[in-house]
Amino acid sequence: MKPLTPSTPHVIMMVGIPGAGKTAFAEHFAKTFSAPYLNPRTLSFSESIATDIAKKVTSAFLEELLKTNRTLLYEGPTETKAERTAIIARAKKAGYRTLLVWVQTEPVEAKRRATRRTETNTHMSAVEFKNSLETFQVPTETERFIVISGRHTYATQLKTVLKNLVREQPTTQVPPAPRQPIVRDGRNITVR
Repeated sequence: MKPLTPSTPHVIMMVGIPGAGKTAFAEHFAKTFSAPYLNPRTLSFSESIATDIAKKVTSAFLEELLKTNRTLLYEGPTETKAERTAIIARAKKAGYRTLLVWVQTEPVEAKRRATRRTETNTHMSAVEFKNSLETFQVPTETERFIVISGRHTYATQLKTVLKNLVREQPTTQVPPAPRQPIVRDGRNITVR
């Protein structure tokens, strides 16, 4: 599919607890629309880079990608409002809009996913999951966010996100042409 190019580029920020389904959605979305996708956890796991270094590298990549005017996905540190606010400010400064996509899944299912070891998942201990759950701050009314279910199909999730991106596109309305009086028999008549 061709790249997603709304008139105003977006940083689509993935938000949610570990195991909610953020990565699954973001990877699929990025592939569908050839969109850049940043995730320090993936970088850390696939390249065996320390987590703090992976976060710094991702931050530098984000700065460079904000120069492209292309919609991108970001799954970096977004657990707290302060972290999200900092990314929103960077995006706004670069002329981007942000959309927080809060992926919600029941904590029991999220824990099962997050603590399960797979080839693509960094195994998280039950204690680490509990700490992440306690650290996570839900988006507030002042943050622009939408909610998708981590248990729904990708097609359903995608429809929700795309509807929101389309809904906010500025509509260009052509103002009606000024009405000209019709001159008949020397009298001005304005048609309303």
